[in-house]
Amino acid sequence: MTTACKECRYIVETKEKKCPRCGGELTEKFAGMIVILDPERSEVAKVIDINVKGKFAIRVK
Repeated sequence: MTTACKECRYIVETKEKKCPRCGGELTEKFAGMIVILDPERSEVAKVIDINVKGKFAIRVK
C-alpha cells in the first residue's frame, strides 16, 4: 500500500499508521510524485520547500 503524509507529503510504501518523518496522518488520496535525489542542488526541492532525499506527493487530499 502506498500512502502520503498529509503534513510533509512524504510517500510511505509500508502499512504504517503515521509518517516516519514527522508523525503526521497518512492518506491514500494523493496525486503525482516527485523524487528528490539531491535536495541541496534541486531547484524543485527549493520551490516546494523540501530539504531531504525521498519520494514526495505533489498534492495530498
